[in-house]
Amino acid sequence: MSQVFLIRPSMDYESEYLSFYQEWKESGEVMVPWVISLEPSNFQEMIKSLLDSEKEENIPEKWVPASTYWLVDENKKVIGAVNIRHRLTKRLLDRGGHIGYGIRPSEPRKGYATKLLSLSLQKTRELGLEKVLVTCDEHNIASEKTILNNGGVPDTIFIEEDGNVIKRFWIEL
Repeated sequence: MSQVFLIRPSMDYESEYLSFYQEWKESGEVMVPWVISLEPSNFQEMIKSLLDSEKEENIPEKWVPASTYWLVDENKKVIGAVNIRHRLTKRLLDRGGHIGYGIRPSEPRKGYATKLLSLSLQKTRELGLEKVLVTCDEHNIASEKTILNNGGVPDTIFIEEDGNVIKRFWIEL
């Protein structure tokens, strides 16, 4: 695994982010976290929207403020993304949690997810949170291991209307 760090979304990373986005689209995999599914054709507007959310500006009704970061390597390649919700709604308490993260499809099983979650937990501390909820689908064993490797303590499960089982974990900061 190369040296990686978190950055806020930035125009400086437009071509690298578009490569990241295109790889996800072509893979056909579910785009996680949800913010990477935002259409980037107006890149500047997408960046503004992500940064506004962090400042609690221009966010849709019933949404919570969130901070988005990109995991990048020393070559500016975007390896992953994380969306950190500043507080939880009832829905997020059941099935979304504070932190949603994903690693680009070509970079699995290299330790990036564990590092991304670890760096994200540092950001949640900066928000003043003392305990965070992280969730994953029951069948996502890799994500469950990532959460456990970062101190996740299993909590009750949540079953969605379609029968999908969501595993819930709390991490003390």
